[in-house]
Amino acid sequence: MFREGTYLNSCSLGALGARVRAAVERCLDLWSALGASAWYDPWWREIEALRASVAQVLRAASEEVALFPSITAALAAVAGCYDYRRRPRVVVADIDFPTVAYQWLAKRARGVDVVFARSPDGLTVPLEAFERIIDERTQIVATSHVYFQSGAIQDIAGLARLAHARGAQLLVDAYQSAGQIPLDARAAGVDFLVTGGLKWLLGGPGIAYLYVRRELHAQLYSEAVGWFAHRRQFAFDTTQLEYADDARRLQGGTPAIAAVYAGHAGTQYVHEITPARLRARQVELTGALVDALRGAAMPPRLAGGPEQHAGIVTVPVPDPPATVQALARQQIIVDHRPGVVRLSPYFYNTFEDIDRTVAALRRHLG
Repeated sequence: MFREGTYLNSCSLGALGARVRAAVERCLDLWSALGASAWYDPWWREIEALRASVAQVLRAASEEVALFPSITAALAAVAGCYDYRRRPRVVVADIDFPTVAYQWLAKRARGVDVVFARSPDGLTVPLEAFERIIDERTQIVATSHVYFQSGAIQDIAGLARLAHARGAQLLVDAYQSAGQIPLDARAAGVDFLVTGGLKWLLGGPGIAYLYVRRELHAQLYSEAVGWFAHRRQFAFDTTQLEYADDARRLQGGTPAIAAVYAGHAGTQYVHEITPARLRARQVELTGALVDALRGAAMPPRLAGGPEQHAGIVTVPVPDPPATVQALARQQIIVDHRPGVVRLSPYFYNTFEDIDRTVAALRRHLG
């Protein structure tokens, strides 16, 4: 990828690392050599190794992590824990990724009342906007750590305090933060956190992670579970569901094992470099990108300086899809969202990548 072009789209899909490719090949080799018996030892060990590795990223315990094929499946497992009769309200930000809102909007027929905290600028949502609508009827607040269109970072510890003060719980969508921003789920006080391998954790599609604060485990009886949620999974007892004692009680069916291998290998980059160094590099690259865009008379949309942003920078342009296509013809990969081109560097990018991209943008926009 980096030999032929410039890649500034990690917020959509992390670049493929050599160790991730090698890990998937190991999985395929085991499949070829052992068939289903690979489950008896190596594949099962890899699942547990992934849980432990993700827990390390989140500063949590492995028993607080469950595995899913997608964020949607993880959200469904959490949403299926409540009957919503006493607390029908769910609070979401209007600039969250749509999947977060859709999970509860689909339950309006069951009496779920979805209320939106409104962004005043399309970039971020002040805590006061949440505080005004979190009340004693609120079951859960579900919102982002980093907003997917703007890259602005939300104060999740502050949100946790607001939610808990009204007896509500907090679910954080950390898909755009885990990996590039240091996280401590327990210190922040969040109840649930979802993320996955697709983006900054460099594990590709097909694997997502759910953190569940250990103090909640015994209270959760989700309707959206599968055989991996059973305490005695290999008893194959169809007559009763005994939930597992830890976060696995929310899991579904058999995970995609190749995605497990890729996900585990991806997290190893994060551990090796460390979240603190990744964040420092991200601030450096984002700052350089912002300066270059401003210098080229293409001011980006920001809610504060680079320290208040993750590695996502958006630039208003007249025709975002056409702009992305024009850059792709020059082997520069970026993305677009409504009204903007979205640029997302990561540690493997260089200042030369930024200069080349900004120069190409300027030429295209005339």
